[in-house]
Amino acid sequence: MKLTEKIGLAALHRFDPETAHGLSIKALKSGLAPAPGPITSPRLQTELAGLKLPNPVGLAAGFDKNGEVLTPLSRAGFGFIEVGAVTPRPQPGNPKPRLFRLTEDKAAINRFGFNNEGMEVMARRLADRPKNAVIGLNLGANKDSDDRPGDFAKVLAHCAEYLDFATVNVSSPNTEKLRDLQGKAALSALLGGVIETRDALARPLPVFLKIAPDLTEAELEDIAAVARETGVDAVIATNTTLSRDGLLSTHKDEMGGLSGAPLFERSTRVLAQLSQLTNGTIPLIGVGGISSAEQAYAKICAGASAVQFYTAMVYGGISLAADIAHGLDDLLARDGFDNVSQAVGSKRKDWL
Repeated sequence: MKLTEKIGLAALHRFDPETAHGLSIKALKSGLAPAPGPITSPRLQTELAGLKLPNPVGLAAGFDKNGEVLTPLSRAGFGFIEVGAVTPRPQPGNPKPRLFRLTEDKAAINRFGFNNEGMEVMARRLADRPKNAVIGLNLGANKDSDDRPGDFAKVLAHCAEYLDFATVNVSSPNTEKLRDLQGKAALSALLGGVIETRDALARPLPVFLKIAPDLTEAELEDIAAVARETGVDAVIATNTTLSRDGLLSTHKDEMGGLSGAPLFERSTRVLAQLSQLTNGTIPLIGVGGISSAEQAYAKICAGASAVQFYTAMVYGGISLAADIAHGLDDLLARDGFDNVSQAVGSKRKDWL
């Protein structure tokens, strides 16, 4: 991390977390961010569900909820970017405060509740997206919707023209009963509707499913079966957790989803289990607790074809994207892999 970025992060941490996040978006708009461009090499080049990525290190949904800084993010070193979550209608989300730094734990708790400006605004911003980047959208449902499964398909249909992939997010703990949609029957119906909408598009695109880390083995088996049956193109494992095991921060008992360092082992175990259940038939994206190249590599060796991170930037800055990509290249070379695909699942048994 450069000195200027370190100073900037220290300044941001003087503000409450949500204000600091807003200021970081403004800083990106102003060009105050590293811009190394796409980080790539023959080892890092990755194909994921038909998408050609310069490297397998992605930005997780939640950082750029409303697609405000697509161009600067595309220059920050990420191999792909996911924005949102976005719902059909704008909604304010849950009351503030709703974001908490757990500095001692290198973590965060949020209970945003899908606050966003809605699919109309997102579509307008996506229309001006950088063309040389891989950009996806996290689909959400309005809190007061009478047809939550239909909301996902509605957002997809409205924004698909400008997307490279879309993610069905049924794993946020901050919208009441949303995680109920992870049940086998409900999930099968929801994904069936989204896939049907996708297949009717002029330019069909990959559809991913994002799951929670707080699933039983039986629930994971059901999700693997539904993913195979519905033809989902990849599974993102995982979203935030409701667990509070081992936390030190005074904010540890706040309601919401926990992300960051404490999630790493839990989410990686779920990833490895899902990799075993799907036996390589569905690409997996590993998320949860990544803050270094070594941790990104561990996710890949546990079964992920690509990875995403977000919370680590609160503590390590946006330059982490390039640092992790370069470090991952070095680790692949060290272990004799010619391409990241050769490392996928190579140490899965260590996590089972």
